Amino acid sequence: MSGKIIATNKKAYHDYNVDSIIEAGMVLKGPEVKSLRAGRVNLKDGYAQIKDGEVWLFNVHISPYKFATHELPDPLRKRKLLLNKQEIKKLIRKVQEKGFALIPIKIYFTKTGKAKLGLGMCKGKTLHDKRHTLKTKEADREMDRVRKSYQ
Repeated sequence: MSGKIIATNKKAYHDYNVDSIIEAGMVLKGPEVKSLRAGRVNLKDGYAQIKDGEVWLFNVHISPYKFATHELPDPLRKRKLLLNKQEIKKLIRKVQEKGFALIPIKIYFTKTGKAKLGLGMCKGKTLHDKRHTLKTKEADREMDRVRKSYQ
């Protein structure tokens, strides 16, 4: 996963334990690619589902490109994700396990200029887990502050 990162879903790391990240291509229209290049995308409420052996991305808002001359696609339309059959079968097995969800983690452009989506295999956190994560982050920050003051 190298290239220019367009958008990240920070909320996903707060609400879910990310097990693994799979790289997927996206079927986009021309104005959507231009909007991505401008960084006008929101992953916050996005999710993916498997329907009829295909993976679809829902609720990812790609703002309309304001200089487009042809029809503008719906900003919240469902988008097909491009994965091979083995990856889809692996996703189906994981999603059938209790609590796993497909959450978009980041969108980026590869060195060859193709838009890719980092799709996370995530398991939901409980309120207790979220609090524990915040406490450990705060403790790590405090340790870094103390370490810097002694240097």
